[in-house]
Amino acid sequence: MNSVAGTCDPAFREVREVFAASFADGQNRGAAVAVFAGGRPVVDLWGGVADERSGRPWLADTPCVAFSCTKAVTATAALLVMERAGTGPEEPVRRWWPEFAAHGKHAVTVEDLLTHRAGLPVFERSLTKFDAADPAAMAAELAGQAPVWEPGAKHGYHALTFGWLVGELVRRRTGRTVPEFVREHFGAELWAGPDEIANAARLGFPPPAQMDWRTEDLPEYPAVRRLVESYRDPDSLLMRGSTNPTGSYNDPTVLAGGWPGSGIVTTPRALARFYRDLIRGDLLRPETLRDAVRERVRGADEVLALDSAFGLGYMRPSLNFQLPKSARATAFGHPGMGGSVGLGDLEHDLALAFIPNLRRDGLAGDRRAYDLVAAAYAAL
Repeated sequence: MNSVAGTCDPAFREVREVFAASFADGQNRGAAVAVFAGGRPVVDLWGGVADERSGRPWLADTPCVAFSCTKAVTATAALLVMERAGTGPEEPVRRWWPEFAAHGKHAVTVEDLLTHRAGLPVFERSLTKFDAADPAAMAAELAGQAPVWEPGAKHGYHALTFGWLVGELVRRRTGRTVPEFVREHFGAELWAGPDEIANAARLGFPPPAQMDWRTEDLPEYPAVRRLVESYRDPDSLLMRGSTNPTGSYNDPTVLAGGWPGSGIVTTPRALARFYRDLIRGDLLRPETLRDAVRERVRGADEVLALDSAFGLGYMRPSLNFQLPKSARATAFGHPGMGGSVGLGDLEHDLALAFIPNLRRDGLAGDRRAYDLVAAAYAAL
């Protein structure tokens, strides 16, 4: 069994047991998990290797890209900017981004951006990692596009574009990029800077057989079949929206680019602390957060096929954010591709984050985050 290091309150020993077992059965290569309960750190564990090629161990301060866990952080930055400006989610985007109104987007609101209803889930032009490092240029690309559905009429996951759409509110009103704003207002350790990128964990993949999605095994879930088929179709909104701009998340240039929808490089400790501070009113006013986590949309997702549900940038439990029954009514946050998760719970005063470097998928049986969340709630 890979050794697991760190600290764990005796009441949360089941979290440690679940985490340790995930290395013993090969589900994890390197990972960390952190939990705050009642504002107090109760779990801070790590183990395995940060880089399988070199054998570099995962240490207490090893950061790792957490993919779409980023979206909740970016949304919080936008909510704080709005809170300070005295504006609400009903504000038309054109008021602070006039160029965005082109091509039938004049009525799009900030709420549409935050709830994935803007109709801009893809970039129409192929973009590179160098393009992606320029947030003004990425925003201009989106402003110059026509929506693929009537804004506000439907919702569909904006896998990458979400970051540059919502991040433009932050950039235009503060002069800061999202990573700059986050480091300044939420803590420097929450988003690793260029100097820390070299220490980031290297991502890996399980054997192909463990990632094989067989649609014939899922006849009772036609939406799952459609999702799997979308992954196999390079022209689907899902694939176009998640693979453009191009770039590997093991590439330091991509990680240093600060992609505001998917590129946060952090530790679970910092991400869980972010949620701890958020639910305790240190980052946003309590009334701002309660309104933001209120479910605004739920139902068939135009991009993901499976049902999804969103507040203002925060995902609520759904088929695309599967949580144990104990967490479904009150938890909010955001999962990340490959198995990572960050979440908070106002009612239970709980914050949790888990980030692995071995990418797996829920449709292929990944239960690492689910089991850790279940163990944390069982300890309350």
